[in-house]
Amino acid sequence: MLDTPQTAASPVIAGKNLVKEFPVRSKGILRRKVGAVHAVSGVSLEIGANETLALVGESGCGKSTTARLMMNLITPTSGEVLYEGKDLTKLSRNQMRPMRRDIQLVFQDPMASLDPRMTVFEIIAEPLRVHGLFKNGGRDRVNSLIEIVGLNPEHRNRYPHEFSGGQRQRIGIARALALQPRVLMLDEPVSALDVSIQAGVINLLEDLQDELGLSYLFVSHDLSVVRHIADKVAVMYLGKIVEEGTTDQLFAGPAHPYTQALMSAIPLPDPRKERTRERIVLQGDVPSPSNPPSGCRFRTRCPLFKELSADDQRKCIEVEPLLRSDHDGLTRAACHFARKKQLV
Repeated sequence: MLDTPQTAASPVIAGKNLVKEFPVRSKGILRRKVGAVHAVSGVSLEIGANETLALVGESGCGKSTTARLMMNLITPTSGEVLYEGKDLTKLSRNQMRPMRRDIQLVFQDPMASLDPRMTVFEIIAEPLRVHGLFKNGGRDRVNSLIEIVGLNPEHRNRYPHEFSGGQRQRIGIARALALQPRVLMLDEPVSALDVSIQAGVINLLEDLQDELGLSYLFVSHDLSVVRHIADKVAVMYLGKIVEEGTTDQLFAGPAHPYTQALMSAIPLPDPRKERTRERIVLQGDVPSPSNPPSGCRFRTRCPLFKELSADDQRKCIEVEPLLRSDHDGLTRAACHFARKKQLV
């Protein structure tokens, strides 16, 4: 039976109004709650089949926390995560166990995520053993994965410290693929690698997506990498999505001042263009997530805010901007005075 248009277009996994607050406690024996860190504040994301959604922003903006919320590794303060019509946040630990096979995580630091006491074969085989699947062709599955990710099958009995950073990340990807997942959460998977090694891992991820029909949530702060791999981009600042849209549309003309600042920092291969391009340098530090600014959270560093009239500034201070679609409907920006600007 063919899928209806509505079913075909429905996301594989979606986060709805996700909020995560970590309590701040006082010192001493009683450890009373004296505040909260607002790590994620009302984030909604959708990832379609065979699609890559990139989540970008500065360190500490809540990207990795959002990825873990989408996997139900940490419990949200509020909101829901829908996978195949089921709200993962409502499932018990036993009910969640079979769902773990479908949603896997690739970590930022490959060395820290691999047990140094286990061989490559045992590292990749471990998820199959945990889920009771190794006896049914597990050895062949592991050997096949080693080849799929571009490693030498003869090295399966070596230990992680005997491999380079790029090879270790390939081991981590093979481990994540062992249970044949549908969704991979990639938490800055190439940020710890050299540029030349990054290209190999990115190309591998793209090939695997085409071959296996995977969906990716790609967490990164490197927009040049995101431009190459992502279908859609969501830009995050201080726990909120400030702009989102298709990769082509977002890079053609970002509308939010924060996105514009991030893109102005992307190096250009042409030296002449690099010397003459407009650079947007943000002033000041990122505000504390335990005490975010009122209204627009970006206003304390926004270069556009300084150019506004007193009435318009008051609006930024008092009214929180919502994500609004532009005329083409392909991008949305959370800015009262959003205007597109071509930068790269």
